[in-house]
Amino acid sequence: MGDKNKPKSGVWPTIKPFVNGGTSGMLATCVIQPVDMIKVRIQLGQGSAAQVTRTMIKEEGIGALYKGLSAGLLRQATYTTARLGSFRILTNKAIEANDGKPLPLYQKALCGLTAGAIGASVGSPADLALIRMQADATLPAAQRRHYTNAFHALYRIVSDEGVLALWKGAGPTVVRAMALNMGMLASYDQSVEFFKDSLGFGEATTVLGASTVSGFFAAACSLPFDYVKTQIQKMQPDAQGKYPYTGSFDCAMKTLKAGGPLKFYTGFPVYCVRIAPHVMMTWIFLNQIQKLEANFGL
Repeated sequence: MGDKNKPKSGVWPTIKPFVNGGTSGMLATCVIQPVDMIKVRIQLGQGSAAQVTRTMIKEEGIGALYKGLSAGLLRQATYTTARLGSFRILTNKAIEANDGKPLPLYQKALCGLTAGAIGASVGSPADLALIRMQADATLPAAQRRHYTNAFHALYRIVSDEGVLALWKGAGPTVVRAMALNMGMLASYDQSVEFFKDSLGFGEATTVLGASTVSGFFAAACSLPFDYVKTQIQKMQPDAQGKYPYTGSFDCAMKTLKAGGPLKFYTGFPVYCVRIAPHVMMTWIFLNQIQKLEANFGL
């Protein structure tokens, strides 16, 4: 994944990690979008994975599984471009400072935390649009926003609520991204070193094994924050204009009081199933993109 033998100067070597990261994330999202849609509905309390799937297809048609795809692609084009590009730049700089030696796990974790914060700050508007589009059909008819695509959602949010509303829930989004990327990126790089160098696995087995490990840790670290973030982003004011939560901490405390710690892991099997394949396919697509670039001397 590193570019140790590539020139370090020029525009392309600088933007390459960002372009590759965003492209691989968008390709993975095209495959994972239906599972992500089901995950959000489960978190909104509509039943099990099987119940949600049957209800969606019966009442809204097969196209409902891809509702919010434009927002999902926009999110990857911003969030994943920034986080994967930043992570590779940060780790390359850290390896240079470490005289070319492999980074210890804590340094990889710090790079993952930083990359997650950068990516989430850039991608928060698209993430908000995605959550709202996916949750719209679950609202009462009078409260539905009827966004037609991601750009329409962003336009409506700015028009109705102001520019700063694009970063509503940005706090929990950033925290969740930091937790996810610490688990996902650091454990992936660490697992690649272990499977390839210590166990002597081949490329395909290494990518599959490392992706599975990083997917699990990404899900376990981030789901509580993802749950709070989703609740904050989808909340609606009551008749008096009062929101159910005053902020992320208030939401976390009320959730803990009402359902206990396990409430934060609502939908964990589906969330884990969604995260792990997305991670796996992102790395596989990234690997194939890099091979294609190498063939063309890029």
